[in-house]
Amino acid sequence: MAIARLHGGPLDGQVLPLEKPELDSLIVPYGEGQIVYKRDGSLEHTGSSDGPTEAAFWFIEATDDIGNSVDD
Repeated sequence: MAIARLHGGPLDGQVLPLEKPELDSLIVPYGEGQIVYKRDGSLEHTGSSDGPTEAAFWFIEATDDIGNSVDD
């Protein structure tokens, strides 16, 4: 199993399962829109005894405004 470690944006610090480690971007639902993260760098921890394979993804954009809504 591989994991995606997210950096920046509203999901900063989150870790998600990554079914396909070769992916170079993630589009994740967020509220009524979506947020886009792009992979930066190569896979880490690819050995058999050094933990799950890990890829770093960095925030690129959101399809909707991120922040407090007028209802908050």
